[in-house]
This record gives sequence, C-alpha cells and structure tokens, in this order.
Amino acid sequence: MIAFVSGTVAALAPDTAVIEVGGVGMAVQCTPGTLSTLRVGQPARLHTSLVVREDSLTLYGFADEDERQVFELLQTASGVGPRLAQAMLAVHTPDALRRAVASGDEKALTAVPGIGKKGAQKLLLELKDRLGEPVGAPAAPAPAAAGWRDQLHAALVGLGYAAREADEAVAAVAPQAEAASGTPQIGQLLKAALQTLNRAR
Repeated sequence: MIAFVSGTVAALAPDTAVIEVGGVGMAVQCTPGTLSTLRVGQPARLHTSLVVREDSLTLYGFADEDERQVFELLQTASGVGPRLAQAMLAVHTPDALRRAVASGDEKALTAVPGIGKKGAQKLLLELKDRLGEPVGAPAAPAPAAAGWRDQLHAALVGLGYAAREADEAVAAVAPQAEAASGTPQIGQLLKAALQTLNRAR
C-alpha cells in the first residue's frame, strides 16, 4: 500500500500529475481540483490509493487523507469503481457527499457524470451508513454556474499556462458551459479548454 507520495511535480496533464520521488516519476491520477493546487517544479505531497487490476496498477492521488478515505469507501458500493469514485470527488467535496447521502439528495449524485436516477437511488441506500457524518462546518452552497470560470482558470494556470492563455481558453469554452444543464462539469470543460489551447499553439 502506497499511503502517500512526496516530491517535486515533474509534469501535469488533464487528469494526471507526475511526482518525482527518489529519481522515479510516479504517475498519479487526480481530480481537476487537486491538480489546480499543483505547480510544475514545486514540491507536493499527495495522499494516495493504489488500485490493483490484473493488467494494471493505478495510483490515485488526493489533497488530503479524508478525501482518500471517502474515495475508498465509495468503492464499497456495488457498481462503483475507482473512476466513478474519483468523478464523484471531482464534483463534490467529501463533506458534500456525506450531506447528500445523509439527506437522500438524489440530485446531487446525478450531477456526477455516469450516475443516473436509479444509480443515485441505489447509492443512497448502500452508502447511508458508510460515509459517516460531515466533519466540517456546512459548506457554502455550490457556486453558481459562473463559479466554474474561477475553478477552470485555476486548473489551467496550475497546468502551467499563462493567465492570458487561461483567460482565452475559459472564454472559448464559455458557450459550452452555459449550454450545460445544471452546474458545468469542470473535468469536461478542462479537456475542451486544453483542446483549444493546443489548437492555438
């Protein structure tokens, strides 16, 4: 079990950070929120969960221990693999997920790509006694649709783009974000923004 990795950020991609640990580059799958806190060339420490499959070893990284624990607890529900668990944490904080499960908030779960109405109902039943009570103070309501701009801008700057380039990419994906029903998905917008930046170069 690799509990955490600590080292210099060697590279960043839309869903992965490479952390240099003792001369070895460890590829760690992260949410856009976690990636936005990292900077190439700067030291970083990520709590990790190693997922072992017959044909692969995948390391998932998190900003804190609570997020890592919730990631592992989510996978105790049937039908939830590491990718879906990570998608849930990309959309909601651990406490937001605890509140959603405690209050039976189907809508919060269906905001996650890959979870439909029936899946949300099933998850609410299965996770009810597993995630525990929220540990922090009630969070402010989820940011209005405009909040995606700040999150996306921070993620792009974290990936090494200049503020001006990030501004242009945010403007380029604005129509897509505004056309989305509900809160825009930062992960999808980040991929679209990176495509526009790659075309521009």
